[in-house]
Amino acid sequence: MSVESFDPTSQAVSVTPAALEHFRRQLTHQPGKSVRVSIKKSGCTGFMYVIDMVEQGAEGDLHYQLDDQVELLVDRDSLAVLSGTEIDMVKEGINRQIRFINPNVKDQCGCGESFSVS
Repeated sequence: MSVESFDPTSQAVSVTPAALEHFRRQLTHQPGKSVRVSIKKSGCTGFMYVIDMVEQGAEGDLHYQLDDQVELLVDRDSLAVLSGTEIDMVKEGINRQIRFINPNVKDQCGCGESFSVS
């Protein structure tokens, strides 16, 4: 029998092709920047997602080169909550929005602004 260890940094966050295309479009207007994902305490449920376009990440950020134009930075302090999350871009009617599909979320507020984890 062998023992396998799970390395959350190797699979922290994935990005769908629709979200990648959205990030590409955003970064064409902001050359030299990267997409940074983190969480912060907020709202009635506990946390909210934060996406920033940054010149450089914070110390300790995980770096994922998604293609030749888009680098995704993931805040290491947010990793426990973000691990396994898929970032998608969805269109509902005339609206488009980033959606986080996070297996760690146990509850969301009614407006969808904040969430809690188990």
